[in-house]
Amino acid sequence: MSLRSWGPRQWLVATGAAVLAAVLIGVPTGVVPSAFYSRMTPVLWWNYPVWAVSSVLMGLLAGTYAGGPGPATGRDRPRSARALAAGVLSVLAVGCPVCNKLVVLALGMSGAMSYWAPAQPVLAVASVALLAHALVKRLRTASACPVPTPATGEPSGPEAAADGGAGTPDPAGPATTMSSH
Repeated sequence: MSLRSWGPRQWLVATGAAVLAAVLIGVPTGVVPSAFYSRMTPVLWWNYPVWAVSSVLMGLLAGTYAGGPGPATGRDRPRSARALAAGVLSVLAVGCPVCNKLVVLALGMSGAMSYWAPAQPVLAVASVALLAHALVKRLRTASACPVPTPATGEPSGPEAAADGGAGTPDPAGPATTMSSH
């Protein structure tokens, strides 16, 4: 699967998810000025590109799950959890070091500025790298593991026809028998 082959549904999901990610990262961290939050330290120059790149990568990753007519399956949850963890890393990376109550509780105010603030660029690089890796991995495997349709439980698309439906679960679930004792 490549981005060039995406349909309108995937681009719509990707755009919506990117905007949502931008709001969910930008507002609570003070990268986006708002009445909801007042940042105690200035936003650094590198916070903006990390915020923007993380939001776009999250949006594109979400778009890969909108390929078929149905929702993502339970098989995609571990990857989704990793992508969510990378998103949390983005929040920690661009957030105010002394505004994070857990960091201040663990390290104190001076520790937050002395130890946490210098670690934030490393978190930013790790977050962007994890999101980029997840996107590349998902783009490579999305056509091999199409999203099943809700009605049949079978994968959709031309890749699904290639295996003749072999290996797909029965939509009714496993057969069970009841015995009378």
